[in-house]
Amino acid sequence: MDLLALSLYLAGREHILQKEVEYPEKYYRGDYLIDIARLCEQKYGARVFEDVSKEQELALFAKDEVLAMIKSDLSDLGVKFDNFVSEKSLYENWDKTKAVLESNGSIYNKDGKDFIRSTDHGDDSDRVVVRENGVPTYLAGDIIYHKDKFERGYDKYINIWGADHHGYIKRVKSAVAFLGYDPEKLEILLSQMVALLQGGEPYKMSKRAGTVISMSEITEQIGSDALRFIFLTKKSDTHLEFDIDTLKNNDSSNPIFYINYAHARINQVFKKAELSHDDIVEEPLEGLNQPALDMLYESLLLKSILEEAFEKREMQKITEYLQSLSGSVHKFYSEYKIVGSKNQNSYLKVLSLAALSIRTGLKVLGIDAKEVM
Repeated sequence: MDLLALSLYLAGREHILQKEVEYPEKYYRGDYLIDIARLCEQKYGARVFEDVSKEQELALFAKDEVLAMIKSDLSDLGVKFDNFVSEKSLYENWDKTKAVLESNGSIYNKDGKDFIRSTDHGDDSDRVVVRENGVPTYLAGDIIYHKDKFERGYDKYINIWGADHHGYIKRVKSAVAFLGYDPEKLEILLSQMVALLQGGEPYKMSKRAGTVISMSEITEQIGSDALRFIFLTKKSDTHLEFDIDTLKNNDSSNPIFYINYAHARINQVFKKAELSHDDIVEEPLEGLNQPALDMLYESLLLKSILEEAFEKREMQKITEYLQSLSGSVHKFYSEYKIVGSKNQNSYLKVLSLAALSIRTGLKVLGIDAKEVM
């Protein structure tokens, strides 16, 4: 029986019969499966879980429900994908894709298997694309997918893979070349695992054990801004570890709070001075002390920071910059009199620029700066 269908069957039986169910060790479990099983029961009736002929229909139903959950979780985080591709549907186009590869001699048969000549492009061995039983491998699916991807006619293609897929880079790029496309247009970013802590202790998660925490649960606890920000604080190929309790704190240990507070603090200073940001645009910069000059120069670095982050695909440069600039704002606010000082308007002009850089930097990350806190 299909893995997912059997999981639903077990979850459904647990709900319907209200008795203990002994889950086989290799099957997934978790409350989300029980929720899907309940939806299946509502649509198909309780007897569907005992009808083996319905397993494929149940699997497809569950797939659609899980995809809806994924889209909802991403939407809560402000992330939207324009296109989703079914892996199963890819293999329907394998014969056409294989014909292209055969036409230029990039596939050969050995010991009943079809290999792609990936060593021609630096791979350490040629790779199997069709098994002895005639079934295409996962690599074949990747090849079909990238053919479909390049046929869309973009100038640049970026894949985000888990770090354990490093060995796939050369074989996929070789396939892209054999299909007649420029492999240099394909950029692959490797992403490491995320370790979730709660109260300083590791949060043990396992799909198979049923100890799963969804992204929506984390978003509900700490907010989408904090989650977006924390995911961007490390380079993608670096392990990320964060404590959800820390991201609830209203102090400097919570980076997104710290940055937002700097922005809101500047607005509060303007309110106290009974001026708006527009009021000091034309003011000359006079009598600035060294800390104010340093903050001014730091605020003007945003453009170069954004360009470097984009070119190197290192968004953590933006988060680091925003934390540093916010630290400068807090320090200046604490150490110097602003409102009522002889250089008040010059200081306000520098703070206004700092606020603009904070606001713009956060906006690039998909976060709206807080005006009041």
